[in-house]
Amino acid sequence: MGGSGIVIIGIDPGTRVTGYGIVRELSGQVSLVDAGTIRTNTKKPMCSRLGEIYSRIAELIKEYSPDEAAIENAFVASNPASALKLGQARGAAMAACAVSGLVVSGYEPTKVKSNLVGSGRADKSQVAFMVERILGVKNTKWANDTTDALGIAICHLNERRFAKVAGR
Repeated sequence: MGGSGIVIIGIDPGTRVTGYGIVRELSGQVSLVDAGTIRTNTKKPMCSRLGEIYSRIAELIKEYSPDEAAIENAFVASNPASALKLGQARGAAMAACAVSGLVVSGYEPTKVKSNLVGSGRADKSQVAFMVERILGVKNTKWANDTTDALGIAICHLNERRFAKVAGR
C-alpha cells in the first residue's frame, strides 16, 4: 500500500463467534482501522455458518484491502468435536483470505500472548489491556474475540518487523 502503510487483518476463528481486527502500520505507528465480531446463528446448519464466516471475511477483505492476514492456530481441545468445529471455522476464514490472494500467517495463542504481554500464559484481560495501549484507544468494551483478533494482527506486525531486522 506504499505511502498508506501496511494493513493487516487478524482473525480469531470460531463457529459461534469469529473475531476480526484490522490494523494499519505506518512509519512504525499502529492504528485501528476496524474491529468486531461475526456472530453466526447456532440454530443453522454448520455449512451455513461456515459460509457466513467465509462471506463476511471476504466482504471485510474487499472493503479494507488488507495486505496480509494473520489467524490464530487451532489448539488441541479436550473435546475432539470442539477442535473439529474450530478447525472448520479456521478453514472457512483461511479460504476467504486465499481466494482474495492474501498470504495467511498462523500464530499459536501462547505466541500472541508472549509477543504482546511478555508471557504466553497471560489472561485475556492482559491481552485486551495491551491491545488498547498499542492502538491508543480506551474503554473499548470489545468482545474477547475482537481483542484476540487485534492481538493476532499486532503480533503479526511485530513478527514482520523482527524478521526484517533479522534479515529473513
